[in-house]
Amino acid sequence: MFATPKRNSELPSDLSPIGRQGSLGGLAYVALKDSLIRGALRAGTKLTVRSVAQVLEVSTTPAREAITRLIGEGGLVNIGPKTVIVPKLTLPDLDELTAIRLALEGLAAEQAADKVTKEEIAELEALQERINLGLDEGRYTDVLDANKDFHFLIYRRAGMRHLVTMIESLWLRMGPAFNDLYPEFALSRTGVSNHLWAIRGLHDRDAAAVRAAIENDIRSGYRRLSALITANQEGARTD
Repeated sequence: MFATPKRNSELPSDLSPIGRQGSLGGLAYVALKDSLIRGALRAGTKLTVRSVAQVLEVSTTPAREAITRLIGEGGLVNIGPKTVIVPKLTLPDLDELTAIRLALEGLAAEQAADKVTKEEIAELEALQERINLGLDEGRYTDVLDANKDFHFLIYRRAGMRHLVTMIESLWLRMGPAFNDLYPEFALSRTGVSNHLWAIRGLHDRDAAAVRAAIENDIRSGYRRLSALITANQEGARTD
């Protein structure tokens, strides 16, 4: 009998063993990438091939394949022969990523406005209820999870798969930083207002309104993250 491996405490609780249908390397990659996009892995989290393999319950070969692919995509960075880290955003990174997000996510929202069904709008409303409840109870992991589903439900309805792939690559870098929006965003409920305006725009089939709501959501996050990065830089200079 083999002993059950000890779970790495830095890895998120929702990163769980993967199924066995398909390439294990591919499945490990998808699971790890999704955790980054959803913000389940914080910036600064250290990972090893062994820790990822243990959590996903795969051998080190598919775990290494997943990590290598994500290093190539910028979602992880090598800091040693056996350790990688979830990179922190610099202010130039944030500026560039935000400019691209405004263009691409705004386009996806605009294109989705006349394609989203009534059932999908109801699903968005249910996701927003999950977000509201998570904010009320301080369960920010649940908030981030539902927030990702909210945005990508809209983006996928644009019917532009290459566009969605590009947006995913942006969230691969942004997702871990979204943790830093809380608890401040829970108090201001800025994101809630933006989401409600997006839902209203979808009800009205108003493409410009949906785009404006999503762009405002992106800008709100930018202002918070920019202020935090600037404050951290100033603090580092005074140490």
